[in-house]
Amino acid sequence: MARSEREGLTAILAELLRLAEEQELPQPRANALIFLGWALAGSGETAEGIAKIEEGLDLLSNMGVKAYLTRSLCLLAEALLAAGRPREGITHVARALDAAAELGDVFYLSRLHQIRADLLLHAGGRIDEAAASLEEALRVPRRQQAKAYELRAATSLARLWGEQGRRTEARELLAPVYGWFTEGFDTQDLKEAKALLEELAA
Repeated sequence: MARSEREGLTAILAELLRLAEEQELPQPRANALIFLGWALAGSGETAEGIAKIEEGLDLLSNMGVKAYLTRSLCLLAEALLAAGRPREGITHVARALDAAAELGDVFYLSRLHQIRADLLLHAGGRIDEAAASLEEALRVPRRQQAKAYELRAATSLARLWGEQGRRTEARELLAPVYGWFTEGFDTQDLKEAKALLEELAA
């Protein structure tokens, strides 16, 4: 996401938070805090962003709301990754996976496994564990027929394989997933996949 897009998103979420506070709506306020915190962390303001996510999570917990727990912990793990705090992030991914199992929430499973892989790699190069997480991140959207998530996972796994010298396997993994798409080639995910395929073919 470009800097201008991040700034625009942060401004919108800050306004949503203001309105929720003005109208004294606790659950919308909690969700606005979590999304605003995630956006701030993605813009480099990691300490403030993490604090807002944790405040939002505390509010939801105090209200006994579990419906958004998987998503919220996923966003917290992403923020911790941005902050260079991978071990804490791994702990929250584990919490999120437990919550997903308890609630039957499968929407964020692929994303959680992919974030876990990134966190593992940043926590000391735990490559085998990271690869296993990426393989699971790929299996989930294949079961769900969720091509966007499949592309993200395939790109990450192909990148890791390429770094390990498994360039042919990486191309054979990513090329058919990328080839499925017939539009949206200006999106970041497809741009990254195309660039990686070109790099692997060089």
